[in-house]
Amino acid sequence: MPIDTAPQQAPAAPSAGPGWTTRGWLGVCSAGALVVLLALAGCGVWVLAHATDVNKQLTERWSPALIASVRMESALINQETGIRGYGMTGKRAFLSPYRDGLAQQSAATAELSRLVRGNEGAVRDLATVRERSEQWQNTTARPISESGDPAGSALRHIESGKAAFDALRTALSGQQTRIEAERDRSREALQQARDLRNTVFIAIGGVVLALIALAFAGLRRGVQVPLDRLRTDVRKIADGRFDHSIAPSGPADLRALATDVDGMRRRLADELEFSDRARSELDERATELRRSNEELEQFAYVASHDLQEPLRKIASFCQLLERRYADQLDDRAKQYIAFAVDGANRMQTLINDLLTFSRVGRLHAQDADVSTEDLLRRTTNALGVAVEEAGAVITHDPLPAVHGDPTQLGVLLQNLISNAVKFRAPGVVPRVHISAVERKAATDAPSGGAGGPRWEFAVSDNGIGIGPEYAERIFVIFQRLHTRDSYPGNGIGLALCKKIVEYHGGAISLDTTHTPGTRFVFTLPPARSDAPETDSP
Repeated sequence: MPIDTAPQQAPAAPSAGPGWTTRGWLGVCSAGALVVLLALAGCGVWVLAHATDVNKQLTERWSPALIASVRMESALINQETGIRGYGMTGKRAFLSPYRDGLAQQSAATAELSRLVRGNEGAVRDLATVRERSEQWQNTTARPISESGDPAGSALRHIESGKAAFDALRTALSGQQTRIEAERDRSREALQQARDLRNTVFIAIGGVVLALIALAFAGLRRGVQVPLDRLRTDVRKIADGRFDHSIAPSGPADLRALATDVDGMRRRLADELEFSDRARSELDERATELRRSNEELEQFAYVASHDLQEPLRKIASFCQLLERRYADQLDDRAKQYIAFAVDGANRMQTLINDLLTFSRVGRLHAQDADVSTEDLLRRTTNALGVAVEEAGAVITHDPLPAVHGDPTQLGVLLQNLISNAVKFRAPGVVPRVHISAVERKAATDAPSGGAGGPRWEFAVSDNGIGIGPEYAERIFVIFQRLHTRDSYPGNGIGLALCKKIVEYHGGAISLDTTHTPGTRFVFTLPPARSDAPETDSP
């Protein structure tokens, strides 16, 4: 039953639905918070400006105005004192306080005019003071200061002067009372402005804290809680609960993320289900393969004993028939008997070769570190008769130790060297050379093979060579390029070499660029520990 290698397509994930994304919510909330903060900042600026204006009214207007009024009163008193002293003594020295008082009065009046501008009551009070001051000057101060008889003039104006100056004092007192009232109102306004400032700044602080709390709560509810749910669901899936579905929640982008993760979960669940089915089918196939191998082992036993026994009998009885009835058989009959014996022998050889090919990697697999120089010495000794008859010269470079089955590696070298000797060029002394190059990775090796460091071996000769068009065909079992009469053999040697090399994780190929002769390149794994040093043959 074939294995379905394609998992079922997962159903389409449900849409996350319309809605605002996390970025959208953050943008709107940030814009709203910015508007509120700007409004609060504007309110704070207005409160500060109002408090500053009220403070200026107190410190730069009404307090200086009261001081100026007091200076004006002092200046008028100095004038009255100087006029009274001059009228009583007639000494002009008493006019100095009067003249200084006039200058001080003028300066105080100018300052008051500037400070009370805009306040009708204060302006009227200042006008009243100036009017009564001018009246006192006209009725008393100037006549006495300009009179040649100051004492007499003082006696004449004493009553009118006293009344005029008392009226002036009354006007000054009313002016100062009004200014003090304005100053008190400014103080109250300043205190109210301070209270308003404190209240506004407390409110700003409260609103800022409320915005921070709302931002934290919003992020927690809109982002952190959905992410925590998603993380919890993902952890459950990571723990192997692929049947646990993910419920989207939160903003649109987080819902979309949860939907994508849930879709991935469904695909993983489908692939896992497919993998379990495939593994179950592979286990069944492995069981069938083991049973097939056992049957193959039984067939190999039958082939090596039961099938070869009739072949031996056929060959033996044919030879016995030839010896016993030799005088009764003509040449054609003897030829037929020879054909039968040769066919039986070749069938027996094919069976043995096929058994050897099938047993590669299954029987006698005793992997160990092997010295290829020792292995080459034993191989050349086993081929000593053929090498000596052909007059072949076998050389090699220093060879490394490799890891593998010594028996199979011996068969590999024996087949490659025997082919080099067998397929020699006529009239040329056969020369066979074995070399080895270390490759750090399989990608460096032309012959390929498994990854990791490898040893690349090459067996070169100067024989008849092999055409590039046969580079793949020569490794197929029972494929021959020459007739049996030209070169003996069953066409299994190179196929057996390929199977041995591939069993050891390497690859073998024909170097089509080598001329004259043939050059086979194959890779083997390095030794896992230092192999003992051996003498070169």
